[in-house]
Amino acid sequence: MIALARPWPTNPWPTQFRTVRVSTPGALPDGLRFVTVQSPALGGRGDLAIFVPPGLELGTTDLPLVVLLHGVYGSFWNWAFCGGAHDVLSALIEAGVVAPMVLAMPSDGLAGEGTAYLDCGGADYERWVIDDVPACVAEATACIGDRSPLMLGGNSMGGFGALRLSARHAGRVAAVCAHSAITDLDELALFTLDDVGVVVGLPDAERSVVSVIGRHRDVMPPIHVDCGTGDPLIGPNRDLRDALERLGVDHSYEEYDGAHDWPSWRRRLAVSLQFFDRVARATAATGRPC
Repeated sequence: MIALARPWPTNPWPTQFRTVRVSTPGALPDGLRFVTVQSPALGGRGDLAIFVPPGLELGTTDLPLVVLLHGVYGSFWNWAFCGGAHDVLSALIEAGVVAPMVLAMPSDGLAGEGTAYLDCGGADYERWVIDDVPACVAEATACIGDRSPLMLGGNSMGGFGALRLSARHAGRVAAVCAHSAITDLDELALFTLDDVGVVVGLPDAERSVVSVIGRHRDVMPPIHVDCGTGDPLIGPNRDLRDALERLGVDHSYEEYDGAHDWPSWRRRLAVSLQFFDRVARATAATGRPC
């Protein structure tokens, strides 16, 4: 039985969001809900999955919020039903390896084969992730509050989004993890026919995560990057590692025996969640907002 500080709503909330719809309790694994919200940033509906660990005591507040971003072709359900994110987190909590945290897994906006979490076609996918998603989660459960650290993670295109957004919003993001990250929009050509950067007229300086991180290197949150040795992005990720070292940015980097696939990312998510837990514990006294 789920013990939440605030019940999951089934009707629209009287908040900044005009409408919010939540999946029926019991239709999904305990603690997991699918949400559709009328997003100001998107100018329309946006989808996300939210996982609140079952069994939390009433009055639990200010838990870390981890936002997981998916890759090309994907949607909000990928990290739950391809990556088993809720199961991975639940197992770590049950084993006492990490403290409870809340997961938010939003859609990227669903334009083309992938938006790269950019401002595209009149919708602000960046503000959707940074502003609307945390606000929606805060409305859904009292477990998230003003002192909840915001952590960003992602795979492939989602890794690009997590790294880029953590740099552009370094004052709000407490930590970032990227699995098999696209490090430059040109690398999208390995997976998709879309060229997101051309569509939105993105300057060259915004196409590379190294360039964006470089401009914000003095305020970057801690970074963890990993990539499989059988992944087509292993070269760019090694280049990213070398660039972070040159820039003097706090980071950790790992390689593992794996490919560009969900079984690899599911295994590596446990590493990310432990990294986020260490950062959350170390920075708990700062009251860094989400």
